Amino acid sequence: MRLVLFINHVEYTSDIPGKNDRKRFLGGGSITKDKLVELAEQATDSIIIQTPYLIMTKRDRAFLHKLVNKGGKIKILTNSLASNDNLEAFSGYQRNRDALLDTGIEIYEFRPDVRIRQRVMSDHMYERLPSVPIFGLHAKTMTIDDNITVIGTYNFDPRSANLNTESMTIIYSPEITQDVKSSMLKEMEVENAWQVTRDFNPDGKVRLSK
Repeated sequence: MRLVLFINHVEYTSDIPGKNDRKRFLGGGSITKDKLVELAEQATDSIIIQTPYLIMTKRDRAFLHKLVNKGGKIKILTNSLASNDNLEAFSGYQRNRDALLDTGIEIYEFRPDVRIRQRVMSDHMYERLPSVPIFGLHAKTMTIDDNITVIGTYNFDPRSANLNTESMTIIYSPEITQDVKSSMLKEMEVENAWQVTRDFNPDGKVRLSK
């Protein structure tokens, strides 16, 4: 029997279409980014993030550093070079990867042969494939402590912050959040992701031949 959970507090937030007013190079007026900042500042214990693209400006990195200094533990899962479908976006992240690590956050990069995603394939399908498919991350999810879950379209990059019309649902529920957080942490385990350090990144894990 499946438990039905009723949630009393859910918010929906979206940017105004055309928030790039063309008066400035990167536009602006991001309601979604402002809300994410507000929620992140409420964290007392942890922030867990999944994002396919991770391009942080100097100002973004300073904000992360401030949150870490307050005692919050921040973990981010993003695509590796081997699992990424957008090399231009990856290069923006790659240039600043060490600077991101300097903020004190933990970074994990999604494996293209991630074990947990293989479970969605039937044995019959898996056995007929000539090779293991490349899996990529496209979820945009964040949890704040064990109480708040954010699911939406926002990538942690300047396009989402300044140009694109983004939207997200904010769920205030310990039960939902603990379940979502557990799943996100599972995808950061060693069989599903590589942890990036100043001494290691998985760029060399790209498969060069089919």
